[in-house]
Amino acid sequence: MKIDSTLMTRAADNIRILAASMVERAQSGHPGGAMGGADFVNVLFSQYLVNDPDDPAWFARDRFFLDPGHMSPMLYSVLHLCGRYTIDDLKAFRSWGSITPGHPELDVEHGVENTSGPLGQGHVMAVGCAIAERFIATHYSEVFSHKTYAFISDGGVQEGISQEAARIAGYLGLSNLIMFYDSNTVQLSTDCDAVSNEDTAMKYRAWDWNVIEVDGTDPAAMAGALDQARAETQRPTLIIGHTVMGRGAVTAEGENFEGKCSTHGNPLSKSGADYARTIEHLGGNPDDPWQVFPEVAELYAERAKQLRKQVAERKFDIAAWAKLNPERMQRLQDYIDGKLPAVDYAAIQHKPNIATRAASANVLSALAHDVDNMIVASADLANSDKTDGFLKVAGAFKRHDFKGAFLHAGVSELAMTAIINGMALHGGVVAACGTFFVFSDYMKPAVRLSALMELPVKFIWTHDAFRVGEDGPTHEPVEQEAQIRLMEELKNHHGHNSMLVLRPADAAETSVAWMMAMENTKTPTALILSRQNINDLPSASGNRYQDALETRRGGYVVIREDNPDVTLVGNGSEVATLVAVAGIIAEQGVRAQVVSVPSIGVFMNQDDDYRQQVIPSDVPAFGLTAGLPSTLRRVVPVGNIFGLDHFGASAPYKVLDEKFGFTPENVAKKVLQYLNR
Repeated sequence: MKIDSTLMTRAADNIRILAASMVERAQSGHPGGAMGGADFVNVLFSQYLVNDPDDPAWFARDRFFLDPGHMSPMLYSVLHLCGRYTIDDLKAFRSWGSITPGHPELDVEHGVENTSGPLGQGHVMAVGCAIAERFIATHYSEVFSHKTYAFISDGGVQEGISQEAARIAGYLGLSNLIMFYDSNTVQLSTDCDAVSNEDTAMKYRAWDWNVIEVDGTDPAAMAGALDQARAETQRPTLIIGHTVMGRGAVTAEGENFEGKCSTHGNPLSKSGADYARTIEHLGGNPDDPWQVFPEVAELYAERAKQLRKQVAERKFDIAAWAKLNPERMQRLQDYIDGKLPAVDYAAIQHKPNIATRAASANVLSALAHDVDNMIVASADLANSDKTDGFLKVAGAFKRHDFKGAFLHAGVSELAMTAIINGMALHGGVVAACGTFFVFSDYMKPAVRLSALMELPVKFIWTHDAFRVGEDGPTHEPVEQEAQIRLMEELKNHHGHNSMLVLRPADAAETSVAWMMAMENTKTPTALILSRQNINDLPSASGNRYQDALETRRGGYVVIREDNPDVTLVGNGSEVATLVAVAGIIAEQGVRAQVVSVPSIGVFMNQDDDYRQQVIPSDVPAFGLTAGLPSTLRRVVPVGNIFGLDHFGASAPYKVLDEKFGFTPENVAKKVLQYLNR
């Protein structure tokens, strides 16, 4: 593409002025990286990125994923030139109630495709987006194809997640993914050579990426690199742009102050540079730095005209395809709108007394048949977390082959999580992933962003307790459930529980839990499932699935007593134990109401009358959990809770039940002691 380098640099300088001014006004932020990366984002947004100026959420648009969220002033400034933000929005940077927070938060209306801040995750979401794009193009039509662009910095390259994701993207051959590496060799507290001497280009080439190195200050060179990247058909592309931290910064004496670590995280006036002289040096007016240069305004206005014409042509092609394929178009549109096909969960058959992971496999098999835009991933555990119930029906992705719907992520739990976040951000698909519950520790940084972005992804966590057994304490979750259930207490920006957490007690509850997960379009869902077999709970109605529908209220009565002496409360594997305990203490004349609380968060959202019916406050309550006792404290605020306050051990799970005191007989003794019986 022919580039007017003088105009491009002028526009990049305009972005630099706006970015530096945002930070200066807020007296908080990171101007240096934004000033260095301005050249690339200007070339990308003014010449290459395809979106609809009048419809930011147009499904077939190119996506831009920012990894270093601290470079938000750069993104907000270029999006201002695109008409997404006003000058007042830029002036309100980092202030209460503004739509320009310190690190970008998902806001498609204003052009922000992902929440970023924790380094490494932003560009990995782009990998997930690129996978979703290939899935849609393969299963529907190439008329929906587009490019996914990512922007990564030195810090993001250093984060381990980047290596997990680069392997996956290179293996799959995601040629629709183009990533710019803003290599300015400076980070927050030091120069990069103080922490690394790796050959980044060689590393990415080893993962089978197309690697291009350019002068990141030369618009023509970057345009040439983008042309090459867009023509690539076999590999993802990494453009290494050698940029300059704080490009254009000068001192009060007009001396060059570029490449300084101090400009990374300080306003220019506090870095050793001079803000006013820098704005002047870049061609701006220090007294009114919020101007857009006329020629820059014209550049972006012309780009908007080009885009309207280009998008109209694309929409014509999509409409032509839709006319020939009305049912498929409607089906895709339903997925885009979050509408899923009907699934008969009541008809899903389970063998008696099975592990909830096995019951989940049965549900996943049905979902693979009925929900044809669902994608499931597993971290090298499909045959153990039982996501293979989906895999056996849908088939797996392969290099350059997206006819399947299952991602073998390999041993990459954190990247896998960020990838399914990216799939959800792309839209049009339902994304889920599975691994052992103890390895949720590897995933939590990305799980937190799932919750913050309110993405309806599904987490399938199996091997839920010390009953993993012989694998020992490294594989036996104890504190993990308490950690994840904190997300049920934490509210998101819309005031909802930031996550739906479900630990079903038997196969019927598992079917209902999956139904709740699939119906939940507002937050992530966690399904916490057992490795070992569990006895089915007794049915009050004669239809166990019908009883289990009460799971939708978070907690419900499994065995009801009109005048109970004690309420026994648990979830997951422990509920069946409590049913047995109720039978034992009944022989001592103690009447027990047994309660299952698969979702503490949903239960706590119920009205007081309902919660009183289930766990009466005037009746002694006894909680049982295989995790930390605090796990149940919200639903048993006064009563006794028996749980585990230490790591597990290596032995068969029935031995551990005995040694740790989780047999029905021992728990019954503890209940009777609690009641002084």
